[in-house]
Amino acid sequence: MADEDLLPVLSFGNLMSEGLALSRRGQHEKALGRFNDALKLRASDKHCLITRSKCFLRLGDTENSLKDAEASLQIDDTFYEGLYQKAESLYAMGDFEFALVFYHRGRRLRPDLHKFLLGIHKAEEAIINCIGNPSTVKLENKEELCFVSRQAELQSKKDSQKQQKKPKDQKDQKHTKKKSPKTEQQLLGRLYDDKAYLEKLLKDEDLMQSNTRQGTKVMDLVLGGISYLNQRRDFWQQQKPMYAREYDRKLLRLGWGRERKLKPAEIARAIAKEMEDIEQMLARGSAEQSCRKAEHLLKKIRAWSEDDVPNKYELIGNLHSHIGNAQLAMGQMEAALHSHEMDLECAREHSLTDSVSRALDNIGHVYARLGEFQQAINTWEEKIPLAQSSLEKAWLFHEIGRCYLELDNAEVAQDYGEQSLQSADEEGDVEWQLHATVLVAQAQVKLKNYPSAILNFERALEKARLMPSETAQNGIIAALDNVSKSFIAELTKGQKDGSIPSHEDRLFSRESIKTTAENVEEEEEEGNQDEQP
Repeated sequence: MADEDLLPVLSFGNLMSEGLALSRRGQHEKALGRFNDALKLRASDKHCLITRSKCFLRLGDTENSLKDAEASLQIDDTFYEGLYQKAESLYAMGDFEFALVFYHRGRRLRPDLHKFLLGIHKAEEAIINCIGNPSTVKLENKEELCFVSRQAELQSKKDSQKQQKKPKDQKDQKHTKKKSPKTEQQLLGRLYDDKAYLEKLLKDEDLMQSNTRQGTKVMDLVLGGISYLNQRRDFWQQQKPMYAREYDRKLLRLGWGRERKLKPAEIARAIAKEMEDIEQMLARGSAEQSCRKAEHLLKKIRAWSEDDVPNKYELIGNLHSHIGNAQLAMGQMEAALHSHEMDLECAREHSLTDSVSRALDNIGHVYARLGEFQQAINTWEEKIPLAQSSLEKAWLFHEIGRCYLELDNAEVAQDYGEQSLQSADEEGDVEWQLHATVLVAQAQVKLKNYPSAILNFERALEKARLMPSETAQNGIIAALDNVSKSFIAELTKGQKDGSIPSHEDRLFSRESIKTTAENVEEEEEEGNQDEQP
């Protein structure tokens, strides 16, 4: 029962990791299932609620996306990711004013995050597209306004009198206001001529009563075409109403045409789209194309002023980072190192803490790939104070410990492995518990502390079974076999040299090898029994 009680806590991190991986690959429905399972284990985890909310939003389920975002804010009302996700959900639902409120709240909490500023710009522009810009509206002639008001009042009285005089059978009829030809022409564009032609055909009674070779009545075809064009007209009217089109025409008359200077909101939206394309290209394996696009965007951003791009230097650092990652994927190690160092330099110059942490992480990875393990250690140890979560510390300590192991400094490697395991235990992440335990065991093998190594490899085997990972299990069983053989060889050598090991060591070695083999056999037998009816 104790193992069963521990299993939900241990498997939560694994479910989250798997869900995030599926979501990055675009498999949002499968990812949703993983997040659902994870929330069954930790219903009040705000981070999991936000990841599921993002998944709902990508699937077009805005209502559930909003519910999860609000649930995360009930747990922590200062959770900036929850504020951003609620704003995004409201924006997707068309509630631009409420979305703007939550973008501003998030901006006050985290002014360093560009996404809140971008959200503010796009929400404001959406509102302007719907209602027009108040600054361009001028009401000067009071007499004319009074006249219009009186005319509207008189017209209202006339309409009410006509309504009273209408017969009962006409009161129940539904009337739809027919759009003027000028309005329809603006909405349909070139398709307006097609609609006019179809309406002209309706007047030809003989043609309308005839049939096609397939037996379809010509009138039905013509009416169907007109109906489709009406639907298109109404759709385009909803997407961009006439008052928004009039606003655009006013801007053009004021000189805001193609040659006009772009507004910060337009620049921010264009940059966000470019950055998304760069990330997707790299994720799809098109590293060279991603690198080229990032370099082109970097040149454009450098040409803009800080008034046009308020987060200019944050974006420059991001692009250096993207270029470095693309160069690393292409095997251009020295170029990748230079790009990440440019990112670090920009981040330090402008006091961007998150960017400093990211750059140090990337530089450490490049040094490790180059085999310069001491340089990687120095870089990652500088990053330790910037780590923001136990999970981040778990992999950071593990990577540093792995580098020390490569440098044959097994004692320090063991120490970092134990720190990694402690952080993984705090997070409840079974995957990093496995990696850290294996690192500790490998360091103990180097130190020839075989009894402790065998115990840690057995613990790692238990973690691998919980995941479950057959590859990891096979690797650990092979390592257990090797370390047990080394232990026996040392015992034998000690007997020949006259330094007889203790009875406990000899007993531990034999019992450990026997127990490991028996456990594997017993599990295989249990599996076979479960498969039998």
